[in-house]
Amino acid sequence: MPKLFDIKFAGECKTLPEGFWSAVDVWVKKPHVVNKRLCGAKETESKDVGPDEALGFLLAPDSTDSNDVFTFLTSGCSPSLTHDQEHLWSFSVRTFIPKVNSYGSTVHKEVVLKDFYRHRVTFIPFEEDADGQVSQKQSNIHQLQIHQDGEEWALQLNAFRPDEWFSDGVVYPKLPWFSRDLLPKLVRWATESKTSEFKSTLSLLPVEKYSVMYQQLKDKYKQMVKVWPEVTDPEKFVYEDVAIATYLLVLWAEERAENGQTAKQSFVDLGCGNGLLVHILCSEGHPGKGIDVRKRKIWDMYGPQTLLEEQAITPGECFLFPGTDWLIGNHSDELTPWIPIIAARSSRCCRFFVLPCCFFDFFGKYQRRQCKKSQYKEYIDFITEVSQASGFNTEEDCLRIPSTKRVCLVGKSRNYQPSDEAQAERRRAKYVQSRQSRVQGSNDGLRDDIDAGRTPGSDWGSGFQPRDRIETVRNCAALPRDFIDGVVLRVANVLLGLTVDGDKGSPTVWNQGGSLSVREVAELLEQETLQLLKKECGGIQTLLKNNYQVFRVEGGRVYMRDWRALTERKASRANVKRKPLALGALKTRPCWFHARHPQGCPLQAEQCIFAHGPDDLRPSTRPLKKIN
Repeated sequence: MPKLFDIKFAGECKTLPEGFWSAVDVWVKKPHVVNKRLCGAKETESKDVGPDEALGFLLAPDSTDSNDVFTFLTSGCSPSLTHDQEHLWSFSVRTFIPKVNSYGSTVHKEVVLKDFYRHRVTFIPFEEDADGQVSQKQSNIHQLQIHQDGEEWALQLNAFRPDEWFSDGVVYPKLPWFSRDLLPKLVRWATESKTSEFKSTLSLLPVEKYSVMYQQLKDKYKQMVKVWPEVTDPEKFVYEDVAIATYLLVLWAEERAENGQTAKQSFVDLGCGNGLLVHILCSEGHPGKGIDVRKRKIWDMYGPQTLLEEQAITPGECFLFPGTDWLIGNHSDELTPWIPIIAARSSRCCRFFVLPCCFFDFFGKYQRRQCKKSQYKEYIDFITEVSQASGFNTEEDCLRIPSTKRVCLVGKSRNYQPSDEAQAERRRAKYVQSRQSRVQGSNDGLRDDIDAGRTPGSDWGSGFQPRDRIETVRNCAALPRDFIDGVVLRVANVLLGLTVDGDKGSPTVWNQGGSLSVREVAELLEQETLQLLKKECGGIQTLLKNNYQVFRVEGGRVYMRDWRALTERKASRANVKRKPLALGALKTRPCWFHARHPQGCPLQAEQCIFAHGPDDLRPSTRPLKKIN
């Protein structure tokens, strides 16, 4: 058997051989996590077969290759007696879904044969055209298997005909790719025991339809990256909103097909931000609008067909949407927990989609209740609880977007009968009041007679605080310059005083200083200074990170930054000698080390990206941004 590559497992592997099969399942069901040119795969239900039955699926009766293939499938290391021998092979077929379809009507598939007896899985590729004609790619038949030598386990790749291997760079990668990318991933997956807190991506949608739609929308709206007028990262926000729009459009198309409807669903995006999601959905034929407390510059670029309203949203009778099919909360912050409530109260047929990000309760920041889950998982569970209390059957899914907050919740149907609407309304009101009592710290404030003193929901928004129309800058950037310089100098002087004794005062060794924890840095400052920093997001740590020219903050510790190390790393990465800055290159800020460090800057003026004195300053000629 031609063995091409193998990789050994480190240390004792108590997860094997079961961990190997878990890793294989990830590769079979989610090939896109390694092969980035794939969108995913569909796998048929597996069934247990014997060798003869499997070969009947794979080869024609008169095939001259049957003996060679059979030998490849069955030869190899001695079978282990420690694993399940009840079924020899498990047979399934997976269909690849490429991100970009360059194959026309031809579909690429693989027979997946799992041989539990010998700890190996064989992949037999074939192609199927529009007429159902099948052609097998015998040159690309390959195996993954683990074997044990004493106490050591190893994972190896075998190929049926490695000299004839065909690669197209998409469905069929080159053989070295398996050794460089796939095998190390399989080893890691096989040895780690952790499981995800969330569902796999796109579990509620047909992946192939999502892939086609996403590519179409990406090509259609990618020009937005070039004209993006906001200060946020255009690529992240454009492609993230394209992916969210793709998800909603496919979800809604499946809903229409399921219900036998043709009219496209209407929507309202609450807290729509830059409005790009609204623009895409409207452009694709869905009637709707977006509402946000603050207008963005990009709104004027969309045109009159994209309806965007600037106003603060306060939960209550004034903000219900009885004629709307879907409410959307895309990173809607303080509105997130309210959206299932508003949807439930708007009409029986109103549904919702939320993508939670920042952690808000109904009347303020969300307070953690347990530490056994991650904060993100706990918050997702909280919004799920809100949805269920609102009367929705709630589904969870994970989007494919460039963000760590990718879990969405969808409420499409109710968990109560229409005749129970009044009782459901009282439950919603009581639940919201219970959350308000927690925020206010009065656990005895629950009242069972919600409907006795007031109309349910009439003052639900009382106590809700929408965000200010003018966004307050709280990243330490608006603090007085003298205040910032004073804190920086105080911390830097203490760090420089922590130098190892042997290096103190040495004229040949540049003083890099010692290190302090962020807590120790805070203890250096006066109480008045700390109180001012507490009003800023991130406090002292944000101020230190903003002054990246002077400090390096890693792992909760603060160091003086040594620009020589950065220069050496860049030169090493490029494998060439670093060129000095081009004559006339912009140097808009003075070098702190040149002015403040006892030994000056460790770099020469032509190497340093900051100005060594007033004569070295070369300010930008671009006009300053207007401050509204």
